[in-house]
Amino acid sequence: RAALDRATVLLSVTKGGKRIDNVWGSGGGQQSVKHLVKEIDMLLKEYLLSGDVLEAERCLQELEVPHFHHELVYEAVVMVLESTGEKTFKMMLDLLKSLWRSSVITMDQMKRGYERVYCEIPDINLDVPHSYSVLERFVEECFQAGIISKPLRDLCPSR
Repeated sequence: RAALDRATVLLSVTKGGKRIDNVWGSGGGQQSVKHLVKEIDMLLKEYLLSGDVLEAERCLQELEVPHFHHELVYEAVVMVLESTGEKTFKMMLDLLKSLWRSSVITMDQMKRGYERVYCEIPDINLDVPHSYSVLERFVEECFQAGIISKPLRDLCPSR
């Protein structure tokens, strides 16, 4: 009863939601999708600057959303498609390879991320010419590295 009374008081305080976050914390599934997408985008941009795979892995795990790791896969592949040089291509390949080998990203999450890219590639191609060829090359490299399965590689759309 005391805990319920305390919770009632905390919720009635102005900006109660913020107060609750400070008292009990809000991690994992309590965060909004918009916030998580922003965090993953920042994580990937920071990784591209630092090249620190272990730090990127630690940051991803701190988000406590293993059911949302497909977003990192999706954003990483889209960054490869939007980049102009080989640096992003190689770095994202290395990151996905590391996250796959350490089992931070599961087969299901990897598959979901790639399938999202496959579905959206026609729209991406409008903004990024040659994205189909870059995607095919990246998917093939990921398959060769053992990150994705043959059936997932074969699903890759081509122009």
